[in-house]
Amino acid sequence: MTVTTENIKSLRERTQAGFMDCKKALLETGGDMEKAVDLLRKKGLALAAKKASRTAKEGLVSSYIHGNKIGVLVEVNCETDFVARNEQFQEFVRDVAMQVAAAMPQYVRPEDVPEEIIQREKEIFRSQAGDKPEHILEKMMEGKLNKFFSEVCLLEQPFIKDDKIKIKDYLHSLVGKIGENIVIRRFTRYQLGEEV
Repeated sequence: MTVTTENIKSLRERTQAGFMDCKKALLETGGDMEKAVDLLRKKGLALAAKKASRTAKEGLVSSYIHGNKIGVLVEVNCETDFVARNEQFQEFVRDVAMQVAAAMPQYVRPEDVPEEIIQREKEIFRSQAGDKPEHILEKMMEGKLNKFFSEVCLLEQPFIKDDKIKIKDYLHSLVGKIGENIVIRRFTRYQLGEEV
């Protein structure tokens, strides 16, 4: 199959990857759109893992106000102030703030969830499961914990603008494009009338 500009544009819209990266991915996969998406995601993950050890102390603190009822502050770090001024990086930070407003995560990543909360969730899952064999119970527990993390951890949540990807996938694709380590450091969400 020949790779057309339309195919490349379509892949760019789905993955946010660069034009040449999309073209290469389509050529490598013989024009198969789904395989090209997977290939770009894998490359983004590999690059993100390589960059993760580098220090990210620059970046932005950004705010998002929704209807004067919900307010969010988010800090996203990168390695250089040059990237902090990059339009794609700034759009990512805005998207993260909107995600926090809409999806109400409580933690950035699963590692941030306190152990006592994880144990409490496991106890609830265990009591719901009944008398299942231990090996089945372990599999169910893993699935239930992953679902729990996708509700309360920002990086594990489906992206509100494209629920086919998670926030961590969006982050990794940005790292792949920009070439710097990017870290969502922290966020705070306020809702009018919320219990303190």
